[in-house]
Amino acid sequence: MRMNNPPHPGEVLRELCLEPLGLSVTDAAGALGVARKTLSAILNGRSGISPEMAIRLGKAFDTSPESWLNQQVQYDLWEAGRHAKKLHVKKLVAA
Repeated sequence: MRMNNPPHPGEVLRELCLEPLGLSVTDAAGALGVARKTLSAILNGRSGISPEMAIRLGKAFDTSPESWLNQQVQYDLWEAGRHAKKLHVKKLVAA
């Protein structure tokens, strides 16, 4: 079941992981082993959670990588669904 208007995973990461620990973007990026620019793009909703990033987040915050990827899929599906009426697709059925 899809959520209605789910938050971008970067928002969840910022509010539930970084802020409670008092982590700056620079410190969190260093701990995750990624560039500050990479993490900043995720936190600001300009980039999504990749499978590799999901594993990094899972290790860093003792969460499952699947939870991060599921958040990303829910967000992506909701975003795509907002534009579904513009898609021109013909229904395919067996003859």
